[in-house]
Amino acid sequence: MSGFERITHESGVMGGRACIRGMRITVKLVLGLMAAGMSHEEILREYPALEPGDLSSCLDYAAWLADEEVHPFPLD
Repeated sequence: MSGFERITHESGVMGGRACIRGMRITVKLVLGLMAAGMSHEEILREYPALEPGDLSSCLDYAAWLADEEVHPFPLD
């Protein structure tokens, strides 16, 4: 998985969940804050260890995960 240098997976950090730069801030948390309507500025104020590029990486990572093909099975 190249291109996601800011997204890390370490078994000893948050159970191996996708985190930002090895910190205990998960991609899920950041995406949840965005989905709840928080602006990038508000998130960066609440989590001063984050950088603007971290937020973009979270969105890029989510888009990458959602890029799937669906192949419906015939119903007959």
